[in-house]
Amino acid sequence: MKTRYIPFILVLAIMSCKQGNKLPAIAPDIITEKTPNDTDDPAIWINPEDPSKSIVFGTDKETNGGVYAFDLEGKIIREKSITGIQRPNNVDLEYGFQLNDSVAVDVIAFTEREKQQIRLFSVPDMKPLDGGGFPVFEDESDVEQRLAMGISLYKSPKDSSVYAIVGRKIGPSGSYLYQYKFESDSTGVSANLIRKFGSFTGGKEIEAIAVDNELGFVYYSDEGECIKKYYAEPEMGNEELACFGGEHFLEDIEGIAIASYPNGEGYIIVSDQQRGQFNIFSRKDNQFIKAVNLSTIETDGCEVVTVPLNDTFPNGLFAAMNDQKDFYFYDLGKLGLKMN
Repeated sequence: MKTRYIPFILVLAIMSCKQGNKLPAIAPDIITEKTPNDTDDPAIWINPEDPSKSIVFGTDKETNGGVYAFDLEGKIIREKSITGIQRPNNVDLEYGFQLNDSVAVDVIAFTEREKQQIRLFSVPDMKPLDGGGFPVFEDESDVEQRLAMGISLYKSPKDSSVYAIVGRKIGPSGSYLYQYKFESDSTGVSANLIRKFGSFTGGKEIEAIAVDNELGFVYYSDEGECIKKYYAEPEMGNEELACFGGEHFLEDIEGIAIASYPNGEGYIIVSDQQRGQFNIFSRKDNQFIKAVNLSTIETDGCEVVTVPLNDTFPNGLFAAMNDQKDFYFYDLGKLGLKMN
C-alpha cells in the first residue's frame, strides 16, 4: 500500500467504528483519483494481451456525469473516459459481443437515468454502438417508472447472445426488471425487449443487479428485504428461485459482485451499506459465510475479477465505490477468502 493513503484509512477506520462496525478495518491497496460528482458503480475490463493494463470503469452520477476509466494505479485515463452523460447510474461489461460474422468486441453498457435509456460502447476503443442510446421501459406512461438505474449484462452459454437486464428507480412487482437482447445487423445494433420479471416487496428500490454467466443466475438487491435470485436465461422462466440474506444487513442491501471459480465455486459479495461492510455468501448454495470491513463509506456498487492482474493484485481485484468521489481497489486475497 502506498504511504500517502495511510491517514485516510485511519480516518475511515474511526468512521467505521462510529457506524457500529466492530470488524477490523482492511485498508485498500489503491484509492483512485476523485471524480467531479458522485461515484456509484464499477466494472472491470481484463486486458487479454496484458492484464496489467486492465481498466476499471466507474460511473460518476450527476447531470454532468460520466463513466471514468481508471488504470490499476487508480489514475483516470482521460482518453478512455466517457463524459457529458446525464446521470449515469450503473455500469457492466461483457466480452465478445458479435457485431458481424467476423468481428466480436468487448462492450460496456450503462444506464443514463435522466434520458431514460441505456448506452453501449465497445472496449477498449470506446466507440458508441447505440446511435446515441437505447430507450428503456418505453411502455410505461409514468416517466418516474422509466428512470433507469441498475444494469447487468448476461452472455448466454447456449448461443452467445448478449442481454442487458435493467432496473429503474421505481416499478411494479413482477415486472420491475426488463431484459433486452442486443442484436447487430447491417443497420447497426438494436436492443430488443425480451421479457419483464422481478418481484418487489414495495419497500425501498431495486438498483444492484449482477449476473452469474456460468451458472445462469441473476441476482438483485430488493434493498429493504433480501437478495433475490432468478434464471438469467429468458426461456427458463420467471420463477423466483431464492430470497436470502436479509437478516445479515443493517438497512440497505446494495452492490453485488460475483467471484467466480471453476466447478461452481466462489462467492457473492454484497454491500451492507449503512454498516460499512460487505457480506459474503457462497456462490453454490447462497449461505452466509462472513462479513468484512473494507473501510469504505456508504458503498453502492462493487465488482470483482478472480484472475491475477499485476504485482498489486496477484489474486484478482475487488473494486468498491466509496462515498468520497472515489473507488477503492483491493487485492482479492485481502478479503480472506479461499482462492479456489
